[in-house]
Amino acid sequence: MAVRYALIRRPPEAVWAVLCDGAKYEEWVIGTDETEEVDARWPAPGSEIRYTVRLGRLRLAGRTIVRVSERNERLELEAKAGPLGSARIAIELRPWGEDCLVIVDEHPLTGPGARLHGFATEAFLKLRHRQMLHRLAGVVEAGESAGRTAPA
Repeated sequence: MAVRYALIRRPPEAVWAVLCDGAKYEEWVIGTDETEEVDARWPAPGSEIRYTVRLGRLRLAGRTIVRVSERNERLELEAKAGPLGSARIAIELRPWGEDCLVIVDEHPLTGPGARLHGFATEAFLKLRHRQMLHRLAGVVEAGESAGRTAPA
């Protein structure tokens, strides 16, 4: 399984707020080109986001379904991208002092990634997670900065 960790210098509640905002999904998820529809119940189990996946000139319809949602602690998703198959993505949030340790664990469930799963797939997923976690931190920190007011 491809597991990657990142420390985001904000509390778990701030990270959770971004994970719960379906409109921000394309800002931090790698491969999501354009969000088309966000279920109003997101991130309740069974809710989903529909989007376009772009790989070079190839454009596919994708959707991500919430499988497990534990407020400020854990979000488990199933991402489906047509012929590319599906993957399980688990995002765990742990308090780390005043910050949040974010752990992403992903593995393919169906499609070519599941059939060919091995060292190369793991390496690709870890690189993807590094960039995704960097983006997530940026979105979280930008949102927190926007919500702060200057001291009087």
